[in-house]
Amino acid sequence: MQELTHYINGAHVKGTSGRFADVFNPATGEVQAQVPLASEAEMAHAVEVAAQAQPAWAAVNPQRRARVLMKFVDLLNRDMQKLAEALSREHGKTVPDAKGDVQRGLEVVEYCIGAPHLLKGEYTDSAGPGIDMYSMRQALGVTAGITPFNFPAMIPMWMFAPAIACGNAFILKPSERDPSVPLMLAELMEEAGLPKGILQVVNGDKVSVDAILHNDTIQSVGFVGSTPIAEYIYATGCANGKRVQCFGGAKNHMIIMPDADMDQAADALVGAGYGAAGERCMAISVAVPVGDETADRLIEKLVPRIEALKVGPYTAGTDVDYGPVVTAAAKANIERLVQTGIDQGATLVVDGRNFNLQGYEDGFFVGPHLFDNVTKDMDIYKHEIFGPVLSTVRAQSYEEALGLAMDHEYGNGTAIFTRDGDAARDFANRVNVGMVGINVPIPVPLAYHTFGGWKKSVFGDLNQHGPDAFKFYTRTKTVTSRWPSGIKEGGEFSIPVME
Repeated sequence: MQELTHYINGAHVKGTSGRFADVFNPATGEVQAQVPLASEAEMAHAVEVAAQAQPAWAAVNPQRRARVLMKFVDLLNRDMQKLAEALSREHGKTVPDAKGDVQRGLEVVEYCIGAPHLLKGEYTDSAGPGIDMYSMRQALGVTAGITPFNFPAMIPMWMFAPAIACGNAFILKPSERDPSVPLMLAELMEEAGLPKGILQVVNGDKVSVDAILHNDTIQSVGFVGSTPIAEYIYATGCANGKRVQCFGGAKNHMIIMPDADMDQAADALVGAGYGAAGERCMAISVAVPVGDETADRLIEKLVPRIEALKVGPYTAGTDVDYGPVVTAAAKANIERLVQTGIDQGATLVVDGRNFNLQGYEDGFFVGPHLFDNVTKDMDIYKHEIFGPVLSTVRAQSYEEALGLAMDHEYGNGTAIFTRDGDAARDFANRVNVGMVGINVPIPVPLAYHTFGGWKKSVFGDLNQHGPDAFKFYTRTKTVTSRWPSGIKEGGEFSIPVME
């Protein structure tokens, strides 16, 4: 049995708390490793190391910091296959999907190479008689991130790349379900030239999370996960004076207008709804066809596509569409919600309940499900299922379809499929959701724009990556300077104003 470690001060360090969590191979259901769960003291030690290392790193000019990220990109490309296979072993997603996980993180690192430009301040000469004013973006100090199981490469890089580019040290608390890739990323960062102690990985559970939230040295906390935990971390972190950004749950709607290309819409729904076994915060879990005729045509297109999906382990090759979910508990929760949907009157058009993969009977595989005639009061509509389950809610008009997306408590992502530019423009302008796709099912912005939802999908006022990341991981200092010659009048005792 492999025993994983923490990564502190440039070295793999065994856990000392005596507490461990099992790391499963989701395809087989077998325990393949154990990960240590840090104590408060272990977290405090990592923070102390980071605090000692950070001032020297912040003093390195931004261009030299960017060169470390350049080298890191080269190493990510060198080890892409190795990272993807390690990710697939612990998460269960297919290798092509795992490579996408790494790639979308890599793209944020590439954006952060522009730190010398992104960290430039502002300058005003002659703001007053002999007075100049300028602003500087300065690092916060020690920062931290708490990341989820579903993107164990991408989301850590979304956090630590801009934090480190800005001159901060970063403590990463990854998901205990798939911790190997975050440890590998820390190793690669130091191979790229990052000083010891600037990026550290401390594995753990709620004890580690609370240790982060209550540590006075840590200046900011980023989180991605479920909404209840996001609310807790946001409230606790803010109460302790930290800068906090938390991203929570989602229930993403895709509106299909009568004029949409139905083949294109069906293909988009299958990929967005069932890719990665639905374990994506940007997965489309609700299809909203406008009009019964549109709904009937859509269902007719969807059924054969869903029934043809290939579900299997990542080792089965590149023709597998999706793999297992991450744990037995996740599988049980999905199956419970599916049964709830049936009990509450939804029509189960594609039934994946009896899915069984020969040779992998103990794996956490869930067959694809498609519901029709879902209504707003049903649990499968209200709650995030985080599995390969697509719900169809029939709307009788565009306004009703728009209202469904707007009235839901989550506001992470949404999409509309249509050939009507006026409808698309109206939808994009009116819908109260943070990320909108027009004939694009998963509208995750590229690295140089920002990622973030609205409503109960986000807590905090700055998004992830893009320009917002450089605002989140720095403080602005404004300096007013005056270099007069020959002061004769003595001090001034009133607030200076412009003449």
